[in-house]
Amino acid sequence: MKIYIVGAGPGASDLITVRGMKLLQRADAIFYTDSLVHDELLTYAKKDARIFRTSGMHLKQIVSLMCEEVRSGKMVVRLHTGDPAIYGATMEQIVLLKKEGIDVEIVPGVSSVFAAAAAAQVELTVPNLTQTVILTRAEGRTPVPEKEKLTLLAEHHCTIALFLSATLTKKVTAAFLEAGWSEHTPVVVVYKATWPDEKVVRSTVGTLHEDMQRHGIRQHALILAGWALSNELDGSYRSKLYDETFTHGYRKGEK
Repeated sequence: MKIYIVGAGPGASDLITVRGMKLLQRADAIFYTDSLVHDELLTYAKKDARIFRTSGMHLKQIVSLMCEEVRSGKMVVRLHTGDPAIYGATMEQIVLLKKEGIDVEIVPGVSSVFAAAAAAQVELTVPNLTQTVILTRAEGRTPVPEKEKLTLLAEHHCTIALFLSATLTKKVTAAFLEAGWSEHTPVVVVYKATWPDEKVVRSTVGTLHEDMQRHGIRQHALILAGWALSNELDGSYRSKLYDETFTHGYRKGEK
């Protein structure tokens, strides 16, 4: 007995992996969070597939229903937004499923952080500027560990991607400023990356809250922050890989 946990990708139905699409096509029962996963993905499903919308269910209800389906001989897919490894709440499901003797196979998906970067046409790591990306969230009703407070993470002055933080922009700005960031540090907010109503808002640390308010963005948004997001970087921020003077295993550099 096995349940497939499939990364649905950020939204657009053609950004699911081929493996994930094939599993959807075979599935007898599909469980998905209808408040986050695009309904268009269900066009891959069989006409007689049982569809379970889980946004109104709690954990035990979801797991109980999945167990019923798989024990009745059904091929079950649990469809998760983005990639299941990032804020996917998958581990708590896996623990309960394994207690019931049901195995799990996870299929990765395209995370919204990469869809957001693509929509904004930015590179999150830029040579001579930053080679590190921190994926995190601002502290709201869900606490974060003491050593992972946003102010402490921001002291690295690298690129930071904030999930689940669209209603906490005042806290975000305060944390960045406390960590020594300039008010002019670039920020890009991507609302519903790859969805038909996708919106890209270019902002700064100093104007983030006002810009979010002005555009009415309070959910379904990824916040990217850091100087790598600047569209005014000059030629000094280039990789060695394509530098004509740089020698590597496949090319001899020119003098």
